[in-house]
Parts: sequence; structure tokens; C-alpha cells
Amino acid sequence: MSLLLQALVNGLVSGTLLAVPAIGFTAMFAVLRFPNFSVSGIATLGAFAGYVAYGAGLQLVGSLAMAFVVAGAVGLFFDRVAHLPLVKQGALPAAIASIASGLVLENVVRLGFGNDLRGFDRPIARDLRIADIRVSPQQLETMGIALAIMLAVFAALAFTRIGKAMRASADNPELAALKGIRPQRVAMIASFVGMGLVGIGGMLLGLDSSIDPLTGTRILLSIFAAAVLGGLGSPTGAVLGAFLIGIAEELSVLIVGSPYRTAVGFFAILIVLTIRPRGLLGERAF
Repeated sequence: MSLLLQALVNGLVSGTLLAVPAIGFTAMFAVLRFPNFSVSGIATLGAFAGYVAYGAGLQLVGSLAMAFVVAGAVGLFFDRVAHLPLVKQGALPAAIASIASGLVLENVVRLGFGNDLRGFDRPIARDLRIADIRVSPQQLETMGIALAIMLAVFAALAFTRIGKAMRASADNPELAALKGIRPQRVAMIASFVGMGLVGIGGMLLGLDSSIDPLTGTRILLSIFAAAVLGGLGSPTGAVLGAFLIGIAEELSVLIVGSPYRTAVGFFAILIVLTIRPRGLLGERAF
């Protein structure tokens, strides 16, 4: 029983951290109309940008801000230059181009930092124990940061002018344009913010373990599965999907072992697309 409870706690931690990049991925899909798989390279880039900033002496919040800005700026650049020009020809060409962009970014990071694992130099603290359940203070801190970021994103979507414009463009771009909302401006903001969230997600996951050039590649399937499970285009669904994927991955370690953990994402996508293609909450369920 204690192993099961520990797996559930670990799943909640993983799901919380996974939710941040999943929100970024699904928000971009809602506005830009294609699955942007370059999030793998952007998550890696954000993790390393935060790593460099943290190593240079910035505090945690400042390093996360650096990860957000660098990931958002580079992601926006690739969207404008390589992805969005292809969207008019359909989502598939843009999605394929985004895979290539992710590979380019991954190898640029590899060229600059090598293949070694790197960890954030954070103070070591004793795990907290409740009965036989363990959780580290660092995990609680990163969970708190991730939850604060999620609340800020949902508040921005609900109460700010640009958030309402993004929701309107996601629901009905033609009607939004008639109301005076400029779709290109909204697309650029969605790209920058979405990629920034993916970059922050890469750093948060790196804080919980370590980083290397494959950091983003390892979480790409989980991010995509969380978005599909919750409903592509729905930030609320992405959060729900991230928690379910995180818990399912941890439980799978108990049942079939850690080598098959990544298979959870494949099965989740397969089952959802077969039974409920729109996901648990449906498309664009803001």
C-alpha cells in the first residue's frame, strides 16, 4: 500500500510539472492550428538557459524568467520563419517542419554543452516523511512554482484583454477578426507565451532531476499525450491530462517497470483517439 501511495504522490509531482509545458503546447495548437513538435527542442533550450542563468548567480525566479524569455523568443523565431508559412498548406507540413526544428535545437544545445548530464546546484535538504511517504522540499517548491504559473496563465486568459483575444481567436478566428482582433498579433503572442511556458517546463523538470540535450525529447510524448487526453486546444484539459499521465506513468513503474514508462503516453494517445478523439474535456474547453 505504501508503494502505491508513494507512486500516487510522485505522479502528482510529475503531473504538476508536466502541466506547464502541456498548457503551452495546447494553447499554441488552439491559436496556430498545428501541433508544434519543436517543443522538444524548446524545452531543452529553456532548461539550459535557466541552468546558465542559475549558474551565473540569478535566483530561481530570475532563472525561470530567463528560461521563459529565451524559449519564447527562439520559439517565436522558428514559428515565423519555418512553421507558420506552411500552415496555409495544412497542419501536416507545419508539424513535420516543427519536428525538424526540434532536432536542430537539440543538436545546437549538444554542440554547445556536450552530452553530459548536468544538475542545478541546489541546497540538499532532508526529505519530508508522512508515515512511509517521502517528498523532498525541492519537489514541493517546484510544485508550488508550477501551480502559481498555472494560476497566472488561467487568470490572464480569463481577465486580460490579450487573453480574451486569444480565446476568441481559438474559438472562431473569422468572427474574432471581424471584431477587430488582429490574428497575426494574437498568433505571435500565443507562440511567444506558449514556447515560454514550454521553456519553463523544461527547467522545472530539470530542477527535479537533471538536464541533457535529450531532456525535451524524453518529455515530448508525455506533453503530447497530456494535451490529446485532455482535449487538444483546451488548457484546462491539458492540466487534467498532465495529472492523469503523470500518475499513470508512476503506477506503470510499479506494474511493468521503469523501462516501459514511456509506453504510457503511446497507449493514452491510442485509447483516446479510438474512443474519444476530442479528448476528455473536448476541444477548446476554456
